[in-house]
Amino acid sequence: MTSILLPVGWALVGAAGGWLVRWGSVRLGKLEGLEMGNARWLVYGPPILSALLFAIFATHVTAVPLLALRSVFVLVLVQVIFFDFEHHLILDRVMFPAMGLALVVSLFGHPWWAGIVTGLGIGVLFLLLALAGRAIFKAEALGFGDVKLALFMGLLVGWPYIVQAVFYGVLLAGVASVVVIVRNRSMKGNIAYGPYLAAGALVVLYLLPQ
Repeated sequence: MTSILLPVGWALVGAAGGWLVRWGSVRLGKLEGLEMGNARWLVYGPPILSALLFAIFATHVTAVPLLALRSVFVLVLVQVIFFDFEHHLILDRVMFPAMGLALVVSLFGHPWWAGIVTGLGIGVLFLLLALAGRAIFKAEALGFGDVKLALFMGLLVGWPYIVQAVFYGVLLAGVASVVVIVRNRSMKGNIAYGPYLAAGALVVLYLLPQ
């Protein structure tokens, strides 16, 4: 019975956190001068996904302090997913505090500098890819929001888990690109990479050792 109560109870916490994510996203969107949509998937998506993820994490992470910490990062990634899907924008007001928290947590790793080096390394790599895309294709293949998201992911999961997280993200983005091409019957158009990178980070965050 106890093994069931924790996931169920934590799912309710996740639903409340998801509503807070949606409320915060609306407020932050207005600060950016953005018109926030009211489609059902935008309104109900964050609490539903957060509740589901909280329940899944609670079946795997039984230490409540660690579960609470990872759940905070889950909410950050859920916010990125829905906001970037809607606006193709990853907010500095979300990323910088999240990076700060991830940096502090990474200092308790072994060795303490591994998360910092991983975050900076993957951030520089994505920055070079973004600059190369603009120079070669004269288009924004990766935005600077994706660069900051990658840096956050590196701080969050560390080495070598960042490789797995980016692999999952790129794989999911590739599948989404194929779907868009088939649906539109055209090679034109682009997708937001942030949600797929965030999804990859969620998978690896779940798989991290306790």
